[in-house]
Parts: sequence; C-alpha cells; structure tokens
Amino acid sequence: MDRLFPKLPLDSWVETIVDGLDEHLGFLFDFISTCIGGLVDFFQLILTGLPFWVIILLLTLLAYRAGKLSIALFTFIGLLLIQNLGYWEHSMETLALVLTAGLISIIIGIPVGIWCAKSESVQRVVTPLLDFMQTMPAFVYLIPAIFFFGLGKVPGVIASVIFAMPPTIRLTNLGIRQVPEDLIEATEAFGSTYWQKLTKVQLPIAKTTIMAGVNQSIMLALSMVVIASMIGAKGLGADVYRAVTQIKIGEGFEAGLAIVIMAILLDRITQGVGKRKKA
Repeated sequence: MDRLFPKLPLDSWVETIVDGLDEHLGFLFDFISTCIGGLVDFFQLILTGLPFWVIILLLTLLAYRAGKLSIALFTFIGLLLIQNLGYWEHSMETLALVLTAGLISIIIGIPVGIWCAKSESVQRVVTPLLDFMQTMPAFVYLIPAIFFFGLGKVPGVIASVIFAMPPTIRLTNLGIRQVPEDLIEATEAFGSTYWQKLTKVQLPIAKTTIMAGVNQSIMLALSMVVIASMIGAKGLGADVYRAVTQIKIGEGFEAGLAIVIMAILLDRITQGVGKRKKA
C-alpha cells in the first residue's frame, strides 16, 4: 500500500523499550511476580482449603450484611449450584484471582484518584493514560504481561489490574471533587489539617461514588481474568476456553453459568457495601 511518507517504526520502538525494561528492571519484575503470586496463593489456600460449606456460609453472611435477604439467598443457592455442577475449585481459583486484582486496583487506584482530585496538573497527565488503558483491546495487555512475567496466574492478574483500575481512579477523583465547597471551607475554618479534612469529610462523603468505582473495577477484573485463561491463568476461564476449542456446548454453558453467578454475587455485595456505608 502506498504511503505519503515512510512508515514510522513504532513496533520497533516499543520492542526496544520493552527489551530495555526487561534487561534493566528484571529484578523488579521478579519481585512483583513473587508478591502477586504469593497473594493469589494466599487467597486460593483459604478459599480451597476450607470446606465448601464454610465458604458458602461465610459468603452468604457477607451478602446478608452487605445487602438484603434476597441477595443472601441468591448467594447461598448460586454457590450450592456451582458446587453441585463440579466447578467449585475452579470458581474459587477465579475468585482468588479477582480478589488479588481488585485489591491491587484499590490500593493503587484510590490514592491516585485522590491525587488527581488535589492537583489539576496530575489529572491532565493521568486522564489520557486512563483513556488509553480503557480503550486498548483487552487481549493486547496479555502480550507485555507474558513477556515480563511468563505464563500463568501472575500475568493474568497484571493484565487484569491494568484493565480494571481506571474506574476506581476516575470515580475516586469525581467523588472527592463533588464534595460541597462550603463543607471544605467550614473544616478549614475550624483548623482541620489536610489529613483530617480528607479522612473525616471528603472520603466519607465520597464513599458511595468510590464504591461504585470499586464495583466496576471488580467486574472488569472478573472479565479480564476469564480472558487471561488463554495465557495459563486457571479458573473458570480455562473451562470456557476448553469448551470453546473442543466445541462442548454443555460444558461451556455450565462454566459460563458459574461465571455469571460469581459476577452477580460480586456485583451485589459491592453495591450493598456502598449503600450500607452511605446509610
């Protein structure tokens, strides 16, 4: 195809940057891999080590505390169905990956969102990065994740964090900025420090908005964890991928149903937590 000017060697530039990072920061990637792998193993040990009925009761109680009785009943019946279909262990592996990705997204996303709310210059820099992270096809994140961290659960979590973190940053930023200015002026008039103003006024008022961002991040993490089965991440995604490649419609439906139950469960619990805190 004819071009008006020679093609920019963008692919070569990106590969050069990635090679340089791997050469000079390989020790850092190894450390990150160890930490993330250990966190996933910790969650997985708890979720798969305890008897299934204990986990079902604990999650049902959590759903009841976070929401309504109907959510608790759905959690109880849905998890029993997953166990009955034989997808309990894989569901817990998926939940361990989602919890890890969600926790990392929250730990990084909320402070960055607060920073964006406090600094216009930071927001101008971060916003295009978030746009890039949210519009880039999810499969593309698997490529650098594989290069830096190999195959398995760690690159799956890394790709999930990149894909899922923007909503937490955006809605934390939005929630802090929506705090009424007169309340901020009142706290300053009473001599509150920056930390007191943030923790006693801004964050409590913005909790509902922040929890909405956390909810979206967790749901995106679940969707990305399923895709990450293509690079060796275990869980329900591997069952769906195997069913697709082997054209096993029934098994694919069962695994997909288990994912739907997990998604609804996580969505309703996180929504319930946000509403409960608002009250």
